[in-house]
Amino acid sequence: MMDSAVTGLRVAGLGKNFGKFRVLEKISFSTVPGEIMGLIGPNGAGKSTLLECLAGLLPADRGKVSWQGREFPAGRCRPFLWYQPDDALPFSGQRVGITLDFFRRVQGVPLARLQELVTELELVPMLDKPLRVLSKGFRRRVLLALGLLNPRPLLLLDEPFDGFDLRQSLAVMELLRRHRAGRTLLLSIHQLSEAEKICDRFLLLDQGRTAGFGSRAELARQAGLEADAGLEEIFLALV
Repeated sequence: MMDSAVTGLRVAGLGKNFGKFRVLEKISFSTVPGEIMGLIGPNGAGKSTLLECLAGLLPADRGKVSWQGREFPAGRCRPFLWYQPDDALPFSGQRVGITLDFFRRVQGVPLARLQELVTELELVPMLDKPLRVLSKGFRRRVLLALGLLNPRPLLLLDEPFDGFDLRQSLAVMELLRRHRAGRTLLLSIHQLSEAEKICDRFLLLDQGRTAGFGSRAELARQAGLEADAGLEEIFLALV
């Protein structure tokens, strides 16, 4: 068992029902500072539901959540957690530059930090445009900027690479690696090839249950495969 001084988030036995249907059952995992963890699984596996329960958008029915050894009720994790949903469009009619600067000031982040992110995400040409008129890819860039502007140590991102081509996805992966110092990133990703390129460890969900948890090599052992097996092969063996 990991020391609570080293462990960041610890989830034990988390469960969620929609009526009589159990969408999450006995989900347990932990994170360590500085890692990028991939939340993967087929459509309907419960990935977004898990993030929404942790963020408090949905009430969890069972389980415990702790941060650095201190227990929090699921959904009351705001002191250490920031959740960036897949389809959020905050202040969609407002100019992008004004929205980003508003979030910067609310979070108490230096202007230089925002300017750095705007440059890295190639948002300079979009600053005077309303968010609602941007392409899917540029909307995604704005959402990433909002998430990275937040100083909380645990960042949950739902489908952060959706809307990007391969070259753009690789650039965003490098950006996330540079900005993960001092925090943990939990990424819900449906493309296994993307997850394999960026994530240190993986939580694999299937039908609301944990099908595997660990590094790629650890998942390969759980699946009875060679240590160098690819994530796609592991996924098919475990699900």
